[in-house]
Amino acid sequence: MKTLKRAINVATLCAALAICCSLCAQLAAAQKVVANIDTTQTAPPVSNYIFGMFIEHIGKTMYGPLWAEMIDDRKFYFPIVSKDPETQERRGFPGMQLRKWRPVGGDEVVTQDKEKPFVGEQGPRVALDAKAAHGIRQSGIALVKGKRYMGRIVVKATPGAHITVSLVWGQGASEHQTIVLSPLAETYKTIPLSFVAQADAADGAIEITGTGHGSFHVGAISLMPADNIHGFRPDTIALLKEIKSGFWRFGGNYTSNYTWYNAIGDRDQRPPEWDFAWNQMQTNDLGMDEFAEFCKLIGVEPYISVNAGLGDAHSAAEQVEYMNGSVNTRMGAIRAKNGHAEPYRVKFWNIGNEPWGPWQIGRTDTKYFMQKHNDFARAMRKADPSITLIASGEMLEDGNVPGAERAKYIGNLGPLYSTDADWTGSFLKSCMGNFDGMAEHWYASPSVHFDLEKAKTLPPDANSDQANVKVTQTLQEFARYPANIVRVKSEEWQGYIERYPAISAKKIFLSIDEWAYFGGDFGRSPSLRQALAYGMVFNEMLRHTDSITMAAHTMGTSTLDFNQTDSTLNGLGLIFKMYSNTFPGAMPVAVGGNAPQPEPKYPVGGDQPKRNSGSPTYPLDVYAALSSDRKTLHVAVVNATESAQTLDLELAGAHAAGPARILRLEGSGLNAANHVGKPAELVVRETKASEPATATTVPPISVSIFNIPLAP
Repeated sequence: MKTLKRAINVATLCAALAICCSLCAQLAAAQKVVANIDTTQTAPPVSNYIFGMFIEHIGKTMYGPLWAEMIDDRKFYFPIVSKDPETQERRGFPGMQLRKWRPVGGDEVVTQDKEKPFVGEQGPRVALDAKAAHGIRQSGIALVKGKRYMGRIVVKATPGAHITVSLVWGQGASEHQTIVLSPLAETYKTIPLSFVAQADAADGAIEITGTGHGSFHVGAISLMPADNIHGFRPDTIALLKEIKSGFWRFGGNYTSNYTWYNAIGDRDQRPPEWDFAWNQMQTNDLGMDEFAEFCKLIGVEPYISVNAGLGDAHSAAEQVEYMNGSVNTRMGAIRAKNGHAEPYRVKFWNIGNEPWGPWQIGRTDTKYFMQKHNDFARAMRKADPSITLIASGEMLEDGNVPGAERAKYIGNLGPLYSTDADWTGSFLKSCMGNFDGMAEHWYASPSVHFDLEKAKTLPPDANSDQANVKVTQTLQEFARYPANIVRVKSEEWQGYIERYPAISAKKIFLSIDEWAYFGGDFGRSPSLRQALAYGMVFNEMLRHTDSITMAAHTMGTSTLDFNQTDSTLNGLGLIFKMYSNTFPGAMPVAVGGNAPQPEPKYPVGGDQPKRNSGSPTYPLDVYAALSSDRKTLHVAVVNATESAQTLDLELAGAHAAGPARILRLEGSGLNAANHVGKPAELVVRETKASEPATATTVPPISVSIFNIPLAP
């Protein structure tokens, strides 16, 4: 890779010397952009792990788009009242709020049994009346005409009770299907359910009601479309399978107070719990076995972060044994009893999640966590010596200098390396041998810049984000910003390699376990504007295959636009699919050019690299890689301008054998986005060039991948 970087730097220097006019003059003259691609200068192959995904339980982030369960709070964690208290906090992401059960017959007919609930700490007891139906109801359920829904209810009742369950799709007397529950008993009994909706409904409902004397109790209820795949939605499974992500990571803030033991075994018996990280209830339906099954369904490897917040090394080791141990081990035998005799063979394991974050549950200081990490590593490797362990690092940078030391060390980080302020350096100093990779997280938003001078003046207790200042960005600057973060991380990692040569000797890799560029589309379907930025991010990550070998985007489900019944790939899903279906296994090659990227606009540090990201082909960003069989040259080109650009591809060490096959993401405008149920505004078109690639016109606001066949 050093040879490749040297070739790129030489090409850039030559190009800079050859340019006689300013960048503005180049643009005014509409100078043709030349990309010099040297296929003899290669770097380590692209891993499909670069296109990984991250997921955690935040509200319904895993249940809404992935899990097929239609009923919220199906094990009755919340009180069942007609109206929520006005003081109740409403938290969570848009569209992820839980639907609530409401009483039928008045609030007084439903009480919570806390003495002998079926599961968890309570369950509803409904007082019966001989003449009026009493019970509970949940609305807001989407139904599709002609679709079958299957499920079960766990219920008990006093003798003589008449209990029914109805699926409701309208207001009319006949617009529902009702099942009479029989036989009933005074102990909990599981009774199957099966319905067929006779009309489409956006606001359908499930009702459990009864008449008679005495009472009935509901322990749990479940309802899924009959076409679910092992509990998962078939539509989103099919879409996510197309992306070929390499791996999905189960982790996040939720991990630090996650009791994995409560998320295995009979799903109806798993207690619902309050998630103190995100202040939401979780049913524990989607646990370890379900996550492994999901990864199998979409063809990726599972990656699990263990609880190193409130958890301990023993529980982490047992988690490894449950997932990977043979049936002859204690936890492996429990897994087999739960219906999964074959070990899952989970390779990647992460100890903790952002333990350096003051928001993290169970956070400790750096020195103590280094001891904790070592304890976890020894116990987990004893359970399975073959696992790959990833430490939860945070590389030292101006944005995370401790508050009391900002004025002294921002812009002068050298003395802080390997001190308690430097989590990654502390792992390298104190835990070497007890990890195989180092995790790093980053998130970016547009139109801000981390101001170093302002950061120095912040009070010690101030959040460093208060040093962010608003800036006006051109489209190019908007699109390049997250790629610059990638370049910053690569530069920082190279600095650690220089300080700790054992990184190279032990082949310790960098895993960007969480990353995202919100791009102004947060809460909305990602637009073409954001997709341009993601194209630049991929180009930059793929330039650094010697350091960045894994990456997990937040969240994996952010590649989908979905509702309760349907889904489609959004702009991020399309860009992921383009790159993940093209580049794994390919070898990056040197790209020079005649137009260097502009110099960084702000002082180096914080969010500014020493050199801007991108290839010397401004205003285009060009990345190239040679297929593993050397028969195809893949060239990715991002045009983050609103003008067509002319690009010359000049090849060295190879000759085109024919016209290129071109994949191109394009839309009607920067704000074009895909929405489920509506015609696609963003599409990936496949065309074929009319002649072998030399000069080509790159359309405005587009991401293109040229697949050029090469002569033997």
